[in-house]
Amino acid sequence: MIRVLIFIALVFAAALGLAWVADRPGMLTLDWQGYRIETGLMTAAVALVAFVALAIIAWNVVLVILRSPDLLGRFWRRRRKDRGYAALSKGMLALGVGDAAAATRHGGEAAKLLKGDPASALLLAQTAQLAGRHDEARARFEKMLEDPALRPVGLHGLYVEAERLDEPVAARHYAEEAAALVPGLDWAGRAVLGYQAVAGDWADAIKTLEKNYAAKLIDKKTFRRHKAVLLTAHALEQEDRDPDGARALANEAAGLAPGLVPAAVLAARLATRRGDIRKALKVVEAAWKVTPHPELAEAYAHARTGDSAQDRLKRVKALAALRAHSTEGTLALARAAIEAGDFALARTQLKGALRNAPTQRAFLMMADLEEKEHGDRGRVREWLARAVRAPADPMWVTEGAVSETWAPVSPVDGRLDAFEWTTPPATLDHHGDALEAIDDALLEALPEPVRGAEDDALVILPSTPTEAEDATSGDAEVPAVTSAPQPERAAAKAEKPEAEAAKPAEAKPTAGDASPAKTEAPQRMEPAPEKKAATGDGAARVGDAAKPAPESGTGKAAPAKGPGSVADVIAGGDASRPIEFPLKHMPDDPGPEGDEDDEAPRKPGFRFFN
Repeated sequence: MIRVLIFIALVFAAALGLAWVADRPGMLTLDWQGYRIETGLMTAAVALVAFVALAIIAWNVVLVILRSPDLLGRFWRRRRKDRGYAALSKGMLALGVGDAAAATRHGGEAAKLLKGDPASALLLAQTAQLAGRHDEARARFEKMLEDPALRPVGLHGLYVEAERLDEPVAARHYAEEAAALVPGLDWAGRAVLGYQAVAGDWADAIKTLEKNYAAKLIDKKTFRRHKAVLLTAHALEQEDRDPDGARALANEAAGLAPGLVPAAVLAARLATRRGDIRKALKVVEAAWKVTPHPELAEAYAHARTGDSAQDRLKRVKALAALRAHSTEGTLALARAAIEAGDFALARTQLKGALRNAPTQRAFLMMADLEEKEHGDRGRVREWLARAVRAPADPMWVTEGAVSETWAPVSPVDGRLDAFEWTTPPATLDHHGDALEAIDDALLEALPEPVRGAEDDALVILPSTPTEAEDATSGDAEVPAVTSAPQPERAAAKAEKPEAEAAKPAEAKPTAGDASPAKTEAPQRMEPAPEKKAATGDGAARVGDAAKPAPESGTGKAAPAKGPGSVADVIAGGDASRPIEFPLKHMPDDPGPEGDEDDEAPRKPGFRFFN
């Protein structure tokens, strides 16, 4: 707009000048060498302007004639360069789509048209990589090292080739050289840091990380986290050789990243060794508020050596209160309660854990609780069976790798701080019986066993009560199926009234009349010592082989004493009395067969016979 205004102003000024000259007519006279030329002022002005224009045109024509060779050469050079850049553009596009043949063709044309152009050299090297001609690619990249402008490009290409050939030493060399040549180079800084971490050069890795942060390759949050990881790895390496230095490194790491569990655990462990219990508890509490973890609970519980199980339980209660309703806190409290013998608290905590997160650890702890509280192998095996089918507990997981222990570097790709505490992906879709609704009765504690109930553990009535009653007065032994004899019962049999032992029979059979029908009364069975079964509290032992009960002085079998025994039922004439099971909890597992539990401590149990 300003230019238009200026042009209009100039035209207006020229018009004013011409108008001023036209208003003042006159004659211009030129007298030279006897010649006299007279003309009007306006005519003379126009002639002068035309002469100047013709002079300018003539001068330009002369210049074009004189500079024509140079102009012609420049034209051809420009045309060649345009063709070269067009071929280079087509080659880059072909390289982008993966057309190695077209990229090679256009790259060769570009290199021919553009002599010494860096872009054409890079195109040919990358085209050789794409086509699989790696020897040619390495040769081209090595040639680039001779040119200072292309040296970083050549180092990057050689680094890529070394990575492809799995040559970490060469790759690290090229990356370090590129980082020194071009400070702040992203790929070089990250590659050097990764190789130093994989090699365990923690001090050098920390320096490289600080350089990357100064070059703004990473943000502040990532810098603090990665530095904490490197400091923790360095402290773990120095833990046995230099405990004081390791403690300083671990404390710095815990301060940079409170949620880094390995740093907090290591700092707490070293503080415990030094006797600084308060520092150990403080570090674990700060980490627990961010990330509850079983290792933190273990370090917190054993922060003071020599404490009793009750003291550890109180300490774990305080830790669990910092993050209420967390699964790790619930399981840690249950474990401490089991060790302290507070089975009611442990069962309460495990019930909540099994409702919210039924994992293998919760089921195993429930089996441990049943074993320690009741010794009920049936329920223990049921919990163990559920644990087998339950989802796995959280572990340290990275891409394609699962580990029970933390590591600063991924074993898969060498990435720093790659491990995460989470459930392994392979078990996320795991569904089994353990995830089904758990019976409330299974979660409840078993009732306390009734004292003196061992004698009345099992009573089975004979199938023909009248014949069994007749057989009690005969010569045949009158067996009775009860539980294994106890010392109290043996004493009771020794003091049994003779009137009951000499009870008259209604029909005394002879030896020749003895028949299977007359001796169907069940015999007293004693367990074989090599085969037992444990079923729970108050359970009696029975064996695979039956042994007759000891006889009384009269040569006749003594009927069993005690409430609910066969003798009482027969004496009372109540043949319809059902089988009695005074036990509070029926056995649900007959126990192992064979010799697999011969060396383990055994508890009384049942075995039924046909």
